[in-house]
Amino acid sequence: MSLIEKTASELLALQAEGKASAVEIADAFLAAYSARESKLQSFMRAPDAVAVRKQAAEIDAKRKRGEKLGKLAGVPVAVKDVLCTKGIRTTCSSKILENFVPPYDAHVVERLKAEDAILFGKTNMDEFAMGSSTENSAYKSSRNPWDTERIPGGSSGGSAAAVAGCQAPVSLGTDTGGSIRQPAALCGIVGMKPTYGRVSRYGLIAFASSLDQIGPFAHDVRDCALMLEVIAGHDKRDSTSVNEPVPAYTRTVNDPVKELKIGVPKEFFGKGLDAEVATAVQQALKEYEKLGATLVPISLPHSPYALAAYYIVAPAEASSNLARFDGMHYGPRTKEKGDLIETYSKSRAEGFGKEVQRRIILGTYVLSSGYKDAYYVKALKVRRLVKKDFDDAFATCDVVMGPTTPSAAFKIGEKSDDPLALYLSDVYTVSCNLAGLPGVSIPCGFTKSGLPIGLQLLGAPFEEEKLLRIARMYESASDWHTKRPKV
Repeated sequence: MSLIEKTASELLALQAEGKASAVEIADAFLAAYSARESKLQSFMRAPDAVAVRKQAAEIDAKRKRGEKLGKLAGVPVAVKDVLCTKGIRTTCSSKILENFVPPYDAHVVERLKAEDAILFGKTNMDEFAMGSSTENSAYKSSRNPWDTERIPGGSSGGSAAAVAGCQAPVSLGTDTGGSIRQPAALCGIVGMKPTYGRVSRYGLIAFASSLDQIGPFAHDVRDCALMLEVIAGHDKRDSTSVNEPVPAYTRTVNDPVKELKIGVPKEFFGKGLDAEVATAVQQALKEYEKLGATLVPISLPHSPYALAAYYIVAPAEASSNLARFDGMHYGPRTKEKGDLIETYSKSRAEGFGKEVQRRIILGTYVLSSGYKDAYYVKALKVRRLVKKDFDDAFATCDVVMGPTTPSAAFKIGEKSDDPLALYLSDVYTVSCNLAGLPGVSIPCGFTKSGLPIGLQLLGAPFEEEKLLRIARMYESASDWHTKRPKV
């Protein structure tokens, strides 16, 4: 296995053993980026080769001098283009932010730098994180490394494709309704959404503030634990950041959970689930039984309403968050002449893509006078019921499991003209965000045509440590996470 196919943990071990230097690792991934980017279109902003090599050389020098190194020393980390990076353009893959250069780093970027990670470019995404396929980027459509005619998922599709395509060993994405777990499943890698409040959102350009969370992509659960250990923790600059201790996830990740009880919701195995996906997930559940787990049939009675509630709450918050981009406060101003309202309208029409415009209009409508109680307030009530369903479930089981997505990756353009079909891609993931829970997707098989399938694990709030251990149990008994596509 070449350097670019190694996990971050393996790369750290190679450096510690003197079998590879940080510069050699950096050069390997820079070469992989150059060779594969034309096929994958994973990145919005290419890795700065000069800066990458300089930082790698500094890490090698520190190691030679015997100085203390960070937890991610010499590991390249790709970052989704929705996270602010000081002095590096951050566009959210939107024309309205095409010239925005942040004067500060996002909290998670600060944490990466503090642990000697090498910032390795900015990844492509659905514009303002609105989408399920990364076809809504204003600049390019990212490709699935397992079949470049297919989508990698979204909105963090660029981050997922970069890891799956071995352009970076790990990356960061954001998850508002499944935007880490869904592309992780479709690209055959591990993706984790932490509990809401576990990771600071400072420096994250918001889509829906009560739903957004930052999380890692990796080849395996061990790397996911390592990344979460680095980025999690309280940040006083974020009022939603929770002041809870961060466990040493990497120390316990290989410890199995004894007397494990797995909740299997009947609502996750109904109409609309692809037969091959259902079979792979059921086989994974049987493997857990072999490992000593007990399957507990459960019901999440309000989950059928979660998708509808999500697509009211999320657009409502988006319409508020994106109001600032009007050509006056932020974003380029239209060159066409007009009064104030006309200038606002034309600037936003020129700067935002169709999907963003669609969600702003929808969000504005459900918050408008006469409709707020009928739609938005009712959706908030459903959100509370969804949360209660999970509270009841976790009283009887340790984890809830099911498919991450209803099908494997579809072809680029296949659902572009059908927004509702795209929204249904998130049917199994949005309830996790509405309830503020941690969730992880791990590989559990392939379709007959060679496309990855993901198993989703959902845990109780702030129980990431247990969730990672449960995910690692299956991973240790299978080899799906070791597969790499031929790009």
